[in-house]
Amino acid sequence: MAENTQYTEDNIRSLDWKEHIRMRPGMYIGKLGDGSSADDGIYILLKEVIDNCIDEFVMGAGKTIEISIKDKLVNVRDYGRGIPLGKVVDVVSKMNTGGKYDSRAFKKSVGLNGVGTKAVNALSSFFKVQSSRDSQLKTAEFSQGNLMQEEGPSETSQRKGTKVSFIPDELIFKNFKYRNEYVERMLKNYVYLNPGLTIVFNGEKFHSENGLKDLLEDNNNVEDMLYPVIHLKGNDIEVAITHSKTQYSEEYHSFVNGQNTTQGGTHQSAFREAIVKTVRDFYSKSYEASDIRKSIISAISIKVMEPVFESQTKTKLGSTDMGGDLPTVRTYINDFVGKYLDNYLHKNTETAELLQRKIVQAERERKELSGIRKLAKDRAKKASLHNKKLRDCRIHLGDTKKDRCLESTLFITEGDSASGSITKSRDVNTQAVFSLKGKPLNSYGMSKKVVYENEEFNLLQAALNIEESMEDLRYNNIVIATDADVDGMHIRLLLITFFLQFFPELIKENHLYILQTPLFRVRNKKETIYCYSEEERRNAIDKLTGKPEITRFKGLGEISPDEFVHFIGDDIRLEPVMLDKAMSIESLLQFYMGKNTPDRQKFIIENLKVEIDLVEEK
Repeated sequence: MAENTQYTEDNIRSLDWKEHIRMRPGMYIGKLGDGSSADDGIYILLKEVIDNCIDEFVMGAGKTIEISIKDKLVNVRDYGRGIPLGKVVDVVSKMNTGGKYDSRAFKKSVGLNGVGTKAVNALSSFFKVQSSRDSQLKTAEFSQGNLMQEEGPSETSQRKGTKVSFIPDELIFKNFKYRNEYVERMLKNYVYLNPGLTIVFNGEKFHSENGLKDLLEDNNNVEDMLYPVIHLKGNDIEVAITHSKTQYSEEYHSFVNGQNTTQGGTHQSAFREAIVKTVRDFYSKSYEASDIRKSIISAISIKVMEPVFESQTKTKLGSTDMGGDLPTVRTYINDFVGKYLDNYLHKNTETAELLQRKIVQAERERKELSGIRKLAKDRAKKASLHNKKLRDCRIHLGDTKKDRCLESTLFITEGDSASGSITKSRDVNTQAVFSLKGKPLNSYGMSKKVVYENEEFNLLQAALNIEESMEDLRYNNIVIATDADVDGMHIRLLLITFFLQFFPELIKENHLYILQTPLFRVRNKKETIYCYSEEERRNAIDKLTGKPEITRFKGLGEISPDEFVHFIGDDIRLEPVMLDKAMSIESLLQFYMGKNTPDRQKFIIENLKVEIDLVEEK
């Protein structure tokens, strides 16, 4: 019989604040990651520090925020009121200490409920805070949340405000690097939501006078818009709406108290509903909701008292009330859109006519597709019963209550050998595999009909669950995993064309990636190093003593499942596919997928390196 295990006071262990954050970082900042994904933890750390500066701006203190990222060191300086000098250490290292618990000072605050800077402190190998106010300067320096030194208060001529410097801890964030594109997008969102604020990042200024109108115009080529952006503002609400000439699906940018709610929530659902109701009432026609919203590009920002989110990282709003004596979120948004969008359409008859024409066209296309869509759905249902193409995972993006939903990933592979290796070595909780038979169809210039007629595209659309709406997307990361040869490049290009043609917002919202796989394995008896470039290979040869064995991998199928686990696990290297805003989607597709002259083919083969994959911003 097993020995009775004693359960006494000695078994009860209280973790101090920093131990708990370091042991369970995901509870505070979502997934860890290396910076290749926009929602990786290193960006949440930066965001938490900036949120405090934004709160100062909202309170009318400090109109400029200066940010620099050099190598791995982050500096954030505001010109707000400065942390009260006697509380500088407590604010960044004591739980339940901070100004945000005083609702008079921060009625509609954005950060992690006062936990933010403590999480940054605990998860940084170096963390320094300086507060300047009343001509006095106080400084405190930490490492992994431990106070290393404290100086001041002492006389200073510095302008008032707070400066935070930190280096994310490489024990937690392995091989990380900040990508300027993601940082810039975050900073642009801050200035769109706070007109009049200036953010200077590595010397470049970001500023917006027109809020969400600027957001839509900066993120889309104006030539792709059907009509000028409709921009409406109220006390605690701002919306911007237009329709695209080129894209099929709906696109929403939604915010609550300055937080980008990438997974929507009650406010986004109410906004979608309000647009449909208002448009139906305006035209006195009961148009289908999907016809009204097809191709919409829009943004909504609301301010709510004490919002409730469905996850710690605040990507989905769960609140149903605006707070105070205001009505529910749904009623508030419905009333606002109902009144102001209706007024706008009455005054701007040209926009109203263009919108109606778009709806009628969408209705016609839907009816033309209805027969084939039903057949395709039945086919997809049958296929999913014995669908060898998709080997699914257990946790999906929609499972917001599960810790790892942001890690949900679909690998799109070519051929059985590559998909076999990934399938055997993947994490069955968060990683799914979809295998292609051969080269997919070139969908350039084709209508949506092809998605239903082509079995592979139809099954891929069904696997992603994006036919009706992006809100139902099942995987946060869609990863193209093809060989790095010319054939693999071509398949990669054809898949990117498919997404650009029919689901461009998957790329706009940073869901699409290219899997980086090693070109070489360099090993001796003690150590194996996988190398992703010539330079890494040379460094590995220098590092390993003796005469190391060097293997060049020609394709994914050559890499055994035992090895593959290293390339899709914690050390996965993903290269995001990004859109160059300066070029319209139509002209971009025409350049890459139009009639290929030998010159263009040569250009594609020579230039379609992973670093600039098709659409990487210059």
